[in-house]
Amino acid sequence: MPLQTIGFPRMHKEAQERRDFLPGLFGRLGRLQEAERSEILLEKGYGSGMGLTEADYLAENPFLRFVSYGDVLKCDGIVVVRCPEEDVLRTLSPGSVLFSMLHYETRARRNALLKELGVVCFSMDGLVDERNNRLLVNYAGTSMAGVRVAFRELKTLAPDKFFRGGAPLMVTVIGMGEVGQKAAKALEICSDETFGPAAEEGAGLVVEMLPRSITEYPERLVALLERTDLLVDATRRPDTSKIIVPNVLLGRLPKHAVILDLAADPYDPGAVPPQVKGIEGIPTGTLERMVIGPNDPLYETIPEGVDSRNRRLVVSCNAWPAVDAKECMELYGTQIFPFLRLLVSRDHGDLDPESDDLHERALARATLSFFLSRNDAAAGLECGGASSGCRRKCG
Repeated sequence: MPLQTIGFPRMHKEAQERRDFLPGLFGRLGRLQEAERSEILLEKGYGSGMGLTEADYLAENPFLRFVSYGDVLKCDGIVVVRCPEEDVLRTLSPGSVLFSMLHYETRARRNALLKELGVVCFSMDGLVDERNNRLLVNYAGTSMAGVRVAFRELKTLAPDKFFRGGAPLMVTVIGMGEVGQKAAKALEICSDETFGPAAEEGAGLVVEMLPRSITEYPERLVALLERTDLLVDATRRPDTSKIIVPNVLLGRLPKHAVILDLAADPYDPGAVPPQVKGIEGIPTGTLERMVIGPNDPLYETIPEGVDSRNRRLVVSCNAWPAVDAKECMELYGTQIFPFLRLLVSRDHGDLDPESDDLHERALARATLSFFLSRNDAAAGLECGGASSGCRRKCG
């Protein structure tokens, strides 16, 4: 049956993680509540990180209820951008629905836990169309937030690059997908802001974007890295056990070079095979610590056996869109509404991955069971079948 209670908890991550869905989304959901007789519960304090109050939400939807974190987690469905920690996941009831950024491709151990718990999962980042374009995403926010921080740090490390008559700022972007393209646009904006459109107050910058015909051959990277001031990882690797830039090559970067980690893939030494980052030996930052110097203690969190001897200043964050919280959630609220409408009005077990409706197809294909049925060899897991909420017969 459709979800009768939907809970929206806050994200109990870093203090700087302020994102909650905005009141406007709940205004739209209010009309569905009346029709479907469903109930929406928000955790007390929801929206407070962005300066919003309960009154702001109730003005849009008077049917909302504000309850404790524990009561929110008892709902039939849980909707939250960043996935809760493992101890919280273990409190969810078998058969309950979790709608979150679950990143199945890079979270094999969490996938196994959710399957074991019998939680029905829908991954926000797994909502894609037939061309594999994501339907709930903030590429521009990810890229712009990272590029601005990297530019600021590079200006401190290499001020001569920003003076009139200096050599051009050389940027190398690894990855030519949506994140890479948006990174190039963000670099253009920062270049215009810093140098002017005609680079009248400096030498400007040059952006080189590298396809796989270059990145799959490390020896081809040497000459490029030697002249790179800003190295950007904007990749989405099909195999996260493979390194793109070996640590030994980072020694070819100028001493002042900055590495911008937009991919922000985590290490997972327990995965089979172990999961590594695209650029070997760099740490993953957080909202609390986005700038990581060569001697930062965060390097000590890199798994044993990963070469991290060659170091440069790294700009990294595991939640780049959260830097501009309200702008991000305005976008996410618009993007997520069609999917929430389906979960409120339809039995999630009847969602058809071959439906004529784009949003239904995408939602059905964003389940953990669907992912496992298509990727069991790569993930090392078998489809959970009916026990994981999937009613299809996987061939």
